[in-house]
Amino acid sequence: MNFFKNNRKRLYLRLVLVPLVFLLVYALSYLINPYSEWWKSYQSTDIEDLLIEILSGLLVSWGIIEAGFVSAHLLEGRLPWTRKPLLRFLVQVLLLIIGVSALFYIQHLIESFFWGFESFSREEEVDFREYFIISIIIAILSSAIHTAYSFLEGLKASMTEASDLKQEAMELKVRALELKEIAMQAELQSLKLQLDPHFMFNNFSVLSELIAEDKATAIVFLENISRVYRYMILNLNKHIIQLADEIKFVEAYIYLIKIRLGDLVCINIDVSARALLKGIPPITLQLLIENAIKHNIATEDSPLHISIGIEGDRLQVVNSLQRISYNIPSAGIGLENISNRYRILSGRLPEITETSEVFLVSLPLLDF
Repeated sequence: MNFFKNNRKRLYLRLVLVPLVFLLVYALSYLINPYSEWWKSYQSTDIEDLLIEILSGLLVSWGIIEAGFVSAHLLEGRLPWTRKPLLRFLVQVLLLIIGVSALFYIQHLIESFFWGFESFSREEEVDFREYFIISIIIAILSSAIHTAYSFLEGLKASMTEASDLKQEAMELKVRALELKEIAMQAELQSLKLQLDPHFMFNNFSVLSELIAEDKATAIVFLENISRVYRYMILNLNKHIIQLADEIKFVEAYIYLIKIRLGDLVCINIDVSARALLKGIPPITLQLLIENAIKHNIATEDSPLHISIGIEGDRLQVVNSLQRISYNIPSAGIGLENISNRYRILSGRLPEITETSEVFLVSLPLLDF
């Protein structure tokens, strides 16, 4: 398809250049020597001979153009302009001289065949040489036009190809980002689904006991379970939640802990108003508190202390270290869940510090 398209364009270029070259040759010849006998002979030439002269001139003009096109085409692959431009110019001019000379020789043979050979007078010889030199100049110009046209076509094709490649690269990049987003969404959903079962099992066990012992407290406890679980459901599709909302949720969750464990667990929250405007992944604090309770001993003589505060641009959750003596099969899952969500959302990870007395998790505060 491109082959025929390019050939059609070059045909249009020839249709424009042939009459243009014809007019230029005669115009330059007249400007150089307006008093030539050649011009005077046209005054006595009949219409038929004049039409033959015009047709002959158009054919010669076409031949001049083809000489320029063919010489440029022959040298394009063998001696491109980018390699040796001066040598290319000289060789192309030489080929043009040879081509135009051959064209004029063929013209002379045809005219001799039809009208017989007549030797040139001195003045006619000068006119012929002028005509020959002008034809070579015009051939060089037409060759230059062809070269410029080919260069522009190549440049246009290169720009189009580069644009297409850029567009394809952009589409691939967008597609890669879409696939990455899909994978991230799937991973986040998978991580969030890990949060529910342990929480619900513990609290419904406490609720069943309260119903039998203290129905009024059971109702309040159930209301707080509803608040906590509603928060978890509403924020399941959110990746980042405002810290202020997370702490409200944690306060309801602390009530459930107080009912379950009483004074065995002491939780203190001290967060500045500025930090409350920042964000964290939802249900992170609940998971850390539950994690601390699950992995530590809490007694009346040695209650478990948990504090939530700010240090620089991080939220710190610290619990006293009173590890239980036996291994828990799910150990490490909660912290891994939090780390994976931070990795996906921001590339920043929580910092975990353990001493003989405390276990500290430092969480980056995210822009909300």
